[in-house]
Amino acid sequence: MILSMTGFGDAYTERNGTHYAVEIRALNNRYFKSTIKLPDNVSGLEPEIETTLREKLGRGSVTYILKMRVDSAEAAYHINTAALEAYIQQLQNVPGINHIARIDLATLLQRPGVCQEPRDDSDELRIHGPVVKELTDEAITKLIAMRQREGLGLFNDLMKHVRHIAEHLKQIETRAPFVIDEYHKKLATRVHQLLSKAELQVAQVDLLKEVAVFAERADISEEIQRLTSHLNAFESACRNDQHAGRKLDFITQEMLREANTIGSKANDALIASHIVEIKGAIDRLKEQVQNVE
Repeated sequence: MILSMTGFGDAYTERNGTHYAVEIRALNNRYFKSTIKLPDNVSGLEPEIETTLREKLGRGSVTYILKMRVDSAEAAYHINTAALEAYIQQLQNVPGINHIARIDLATLLQRPGVCQEPRDDSDELRIHGPVVKELTDEAITKLIAMRQREGLGLFNDLMKHVRHIAEHLKQIETRAPFVIDEYHKKLATRVHQLLSKAELQVAQVDLLKEVAVFAERADISEEIQRLTSHLNAFESACRNDQHAGRKLDFITQEMLREANTIGSKANDALIASHIVEIKGAIDRLKEQVQNVE
């Protein structure tokens, strides 16, 4: 069954004093495009996360957000007391500084080398990486489940338009044989009306030749067969392929091609009215297919 490209999934947990929250949003896009937002201390996880999203979500605009909050004492930055004392000592050695300025501790803490992160990046990735991967998989599972629910609604809507096309195509198939007969009658009547004033006669064989040429030119049986085949292929792809978006887009283009050919060849007002309905339904299919993964 087809999947929608729209979805949302999230996952939360707390481990060893650290709160984790992962949110993933997916919207329509012809290709896969990811936006990944991570805290600086685990930014090294981005390539792995991007690969996971690409493999499991197929296509769409995907926004991934990881939020972390550390409540333990380990989150505090380490103060390099030796560096801090060195700054203070150098300032105190400046002649006359005590009379013109006061040493501000908060400002000194911002100096290079005074405050240092509690762990380096390799430690951060080792500690947080497994938890982030677990939450990412959980959020992706929820997002895919939502895509499946949305996909069911899309499937029902698409099948409604497919049935609408099939109904009008059946009417065209029923109508097509009568077009030739009506053309024969109209042509014979018109010719005899024009020639009766001149007291001339047209051989029946000549009329039949003209009708045969028209019948060849107006034959739409192959187009009807191909459009029917496209409808069957469209439904089959919707039922059996989760990642059918590009295929369905191609099939709808072929549907429109056959519908246009039928309309131009048939030369019949009633068939033309059915073609208008068919092309309208195909346009709605093309619009909805943009939501399919």
